[in-house]
Amino acid sequence: MAEIRLARLEQGQTKIKNVPIAVTPEGFWCCPSPVVFQKTLNKPKPASLPPKILVETKPTPVADRKPRAAAVRDDDRKGNADTSGYGASEVVHRASRPKVEKMPRKIAIEFGEAGTSDIKVVLVGKQGFSVKLSVHKHVLMENSTFFAIKLSDHEGSSLEIGDCEDVEIYVETVGLMYCKEMKQWLMKQNVSRVLRILKVAECLDFKSCMQSCLEYLEAAPWIGDEEEEKVITSILRLQSEGIGVSPVLKRVSANVSKPHNDTLSHIIELVLRSNEERGRREMKLVVLRLLRENQNVPSHASSADICNEIIYSSCRSCLTSLLFLFQQAAETDFSDRIEPVVKQITLEADNLSWLLEILADRQAADEFAVMWSKHQELAALHGKLPIVSRYRVSCITARLFVGIGKGELLPAKDTRKLLLHTWLEPLINDYSWLRHSCGSFDRKVVEEGIGRTILTLPLEDQQSIMLTWLSSFLKVGDSCPNLQTAFEVWWRRTFVRPYVETQGSIHQQDCSIIPQFEP
Repeated sequence: MAEIRLARLEQGQTKIKNVPIAVTPEGFWCCPSPVVFQKTLNKPKPASLPPKILVETKPTPVADRKPRAAAVRDDDRKGNADTSGYGASEVVHRASRPKVEKMPRKIAIEFGEAGTSDIKVVLVGKQGFSVKLSVHKHVLMENSTFFAIKLSDHEGSSLEIGDCEDVEIYVETVGLMYCKEMKQWLMKQNVSRVLRILKVAECLDFKSCMQSCLEYLEAAPWIGDEEEEKVITSILRLQSEGIGVSPVLKRVSANVSKPHNDTLSHIIELVLRSNEERGRREMKLVVLRLLRENQNVPSHASSADICNEIIYSSCRSCLTSLLFLFQQAAETDFSDRIEPVVKQITLEADNLSWLLEILADRQAADEFAVMWSKHQELAALHGKLPIVSRYRVSCITARLFVGIGKGELLPAKDTRKLLLHTWLEPLINDYSWLRHSCGSFDRKVVEEGIGRTILTLPLEDQQSIMLTWLSSFLKVGDSCPNLQTAFEVWWRRTFVRPYVETQGSIHQQDCSIIPQFEP
């Protein structure tokens, strides 16, 4: 806040304008509306053109005319206008603007009832205008600690505050010192404007106004992340000054020390156990997106491991449930209970696919590949169930192959080998159903992932798997994954490159028998 000093407005330096005001029953003025205030400040000033002077001259004979250069020098010497034009009878000149003392542009606006006020506060804005307020000394001192200190030993009738950043809001804040129903007045404002008022009230140490602004911010909705960030920044600034801001901060922070882990586990559990298909599908997308956003926050790194543990706990629960459903379906008369069992198997398979997607996105799915590759009992039961009830389980296998092919997870060699030996055959058996019944199934991506996973193994293992695939492909054709690209790579590794290496070794032997001559 700039220093307050005694000031006197000289007549002619500022232009006083009257602005419509609202008068309370007590006779005090209240703040003008923001629209009226802005119109007053922004009212255009009519431009004035310098006067024109008409100078009459007599025609000059051609013989008596002097050279133009000489005429200009005479005019410069005599200070007259240039009248050497050929046959000119009238010349129009614009008089030069009179020199005045340079001073900053100011627009003074008078508020309030001048007859009852005992002091005038002049606010000088950085935009080059000033506002003169007719106010009452005791009102300012009772409401503002800042004014109480400055006015305690001040005997003048005018106070000037220079370099005000927000004159408009400053005027409104001073006017609120006269307002008995401050809450009702603030209700007509938006959050952005209340934050501006709060900032000025903080500078003036206007406690009641600050408290009313905080009550407004605690109850009003904050629209968008940007506005919420502005509110929190303003509130945190006040927290260091001992102002009670906790009711506002409770909207974005909890008093519980570590509630996040239990809350996340509860959210995931609710989503996994939901029986409403549309709501479950939409919330899975929302949670997945929010977890991705959390990974971009630096403070989230410390809790990443805990989050992964929660997800893996859910994975183990879903795997146990899925195995139980497979056992139940294989041991009983399936035809009597086909619909409820298929529905539960589909639900658990979809849940596992969602959890795997979260882990792959967090680059933490290696352990899932280990768990899935070791579920040989589940793979053995897979062939005993009708394809209509089991094919969604193969979506999990396909997603693992895609992840390995894209480098989203990097399981060990033994895990990759066991995964192929355990789950590639069930995937091939369900491939036709996956292509025609699973809308999100991308055949090209899946086939590329399977091929790349095979090619990460040692050449001997590649050969064993490729020959098994070739036998299936030649029997069922399009009902089997098309791994021709991977087959060609394996072929070149097996037949072409050894030949090249052999030719290279023969060439080296031939070179070694060429006699070497010393220079």
